[in-house]
Amino acid sequence: MDFNLKEIYEHFTADGTWLSGEPYGNGHIHDTFRIKTAEPEKDDYILQRLNNRVFRNIPELQENIERVTAHLNHKLRQIPGSDVKRECLTLIPARDGKSWICDSDGNYWRMYIFISRHRSYNIVDTPDKAYEGGKAIGRFQAMLSDLPGKPLHETIPYFHDIEKRLEAFSETLERDPANRALGAKNEIDFVFKRADEMKLILNLGREGKIPLRITHNDTKFNNILLDENDKALCVIDLDTVMPGYVHYDFGDAIRTAANIAAEDEKELSKVKMDIGLFEAYARGYLSETRDTLNDTEKEFLAFAPRLITFTIALRFLTDYIDGDHYFKIHHENHNLQRARAQFRLVESMEEQYGLMRKIIRRMV
Repeated sequence: MDFNLKEIYEHFTADGTWLSGEPYGNGHIHDTFRIKTAEPEKDDYILQRLNNRVFRNIPELQENIERVTAHLNHKLRQIPGSDVKRECLTLIPARDGKSWICDSDGNYWRMYIFISRHRSYNIVDTPDKAYEGGKAIGRFQAMLSDLPGKPLHETIPYFHDIEKRLEAFSETLERDPANRALGAKNEIDFVFKRADEMKLILNLGREGKIPLRITHNDTKFNNILLDENDKALCVIDLDTVMPGYVHYDFGDAIRTAANIAAEDEKELSKVKMDIGLFEAYARGYLSETRDTLNDTEKEFLAFAPRLITFTIALRFLTDYIDGDHYFKIHHENHNLQRARAQFRLVESMEEQYGLMRKIIRRMV
C-alpha cells in the first residue's frame, strides 16, 4: 500500500523540512518509516501507521505512551549529562495537539524523533551486549516504579495471560479454519504436555506472592537500543507498556538476548540458549532491580524465559492454525517455522534450568 508520507508528515509539528521517507525496520505489527529532513542540524523522524486491528483503542494506547515518555523525560532531565532525545522516545504532537492523527482513509499515525547514532541487534553475540540490555530493561522498570496517577490502560487485554492464550489456542484448534492442524501435530502435543506448568507465574500473582508492576511486556532485544559504544541507551516500542509481572519482561528479553539463532531459525539444531548470555543479562538486570524485587519475584526469574518463550511460540502456532491473521509473514509456513524454533528454545532452557536457577540465586 502506498501512502503520501509527505502529506502525513505535515500534519505533525515537526521541526524540519521534508526530504524523503522510506520503510524502516522489521517490526511485525505497524508500518514504520524513517523521515529524513533537509537541514543537517534538524532531527529526523520515525513515522508509524498504527495497526488498529491489534490495538483497538488508539487514544488509550497513545495516552499510555504520552504518560510514560513524559515521566521518563522528566526523570532523565534530573540526571546530569543525560541526552534526553536519545535516551527516551519523544512524541511529536500533531497540529491539533493530539499525539496521533487519523487520515482520510481511516489510518492512524504517530511520529517520534529518530534516535541518532544507535545500534540495534536481533542476535546478541557478546556477554557485554547482554549485560547492557539487562541494565536497560532494569532501569526502565525502576524509573517507572513511581509513575503517578491512575493505572495504565491494558492496550492488549490478557497479553501475557497464558490461560487466555491456551484457551484461544484450543478454540482455534477446534475450528481449524485453514485445515493446518494435522501438519502441526508434534507442536500441538508439545503445548498440551506443558500447559499446566506454564500457569505458575499467574498463580503466584493470584496468591499475592508477586505484585503487578509497570512493565514493558515486549522486551525482545531489538527493542533495546544501544549507543555507538554498545552501552545501554533507550527502550523503544512502548505499545504494550502496562501493568504486568516483572517475569514477562525478563523472560522475553532472555528469549531473544540469549538465543544464539534467529527467532524463526529453520535449522533447529542451531537453536540454543547460551547460558553465558543468560548470566550476563541477569547480572545487568539485577544491578538495577535487586533492591525493588521481592524474594519470590527473584526466585522465579529463572522460570520466566521458559514461560515467555512458550507463550510466543503458542501465539505463532495459534496464528498459523488460524490462517496467519496477526503476525506479518514472509512465506506460507512462516508462523509454523517460528513456532518450531521457539519450542526448540524452550527445550534448551529446560535442559539448563537447574543451572539458570543457581545463577540467579548466586546473584541475589
